[in-house]
Amino acid sequence: MKWINKISFHQNVRNETPNRELAKELYITNNIDGIKEISEYLFDKNKSIASDCIAVLYEIGYKKPDLISNYLNTFLQLLESKNNRMVWGAMIAIANISTLKAKEIFKNIDIILNVMKNGTLITEVWGIKALVGISSTDDNIKNKLLATIILYLENSRPIDFSSRLEVIIPIITTEKDVKKISNIIKKKQNELNEAQKNKLKTIVNRHNKSIETSECKIIVQ
Repeated sequence: MKWINKISFHQNVRNETPNRELAKELYITNNIDGIKEISEYLFDKNKSIASDCIAVLYEIGYKKPDLISNYLNTFLQLLESKNNRMVWGAMIAIANISTLKAKEIFKNIDIILNVMKNGTLITEVWGIKALVGISSTDDNIKNKLLATIILYLENSRPIDFSSRLEVIIPIITTEKDVKKISNIIKKKQNELNEAQKNKLKTIVNRHNKSIETSECKIIVQ
């Protein structure tokens, strides 16, 4: 049986279970040929088939990003798709391989930032994860992107604030940046309900425990 026949569409299943099972089968066996076969259907005229295939690839990327890292150019191409499902699926895949292909992704940063600006919320969320991923590998990249990353945190909705902060925290490593984040938290706290405040404190406290110098600990009241 061809691998493509195992996707949800061909199994007549209207959920992601077959796609996840296929992804697991491919990454456990490091099946490069099977992954290549799935990648060949990313531009299929049948949107359901294409959507299932991007799902299989980013599911593989969660566990073994190296197995899909060679498809970066394809994922970048998909960011220009008119199908939102393909756009945010490609962004997830890019985020999953961001630490492996940081320099290559940074060369295409204008495309990614534009898609984040004009795309759906899920595209933006995974775009931020991609930015954080490439920033974590190179201080020069981080210095160029940190202001943009922090702006996304500052402009986030109260319901999303803590989750955004949790993504960004690993690259907040200097006293200067910590002060910026602490000031944003101070301003945002008035907009948060009790559950959101508690989540915020949990994230910050967990982060601070891993920091040795007090100057680099984030302040939350």
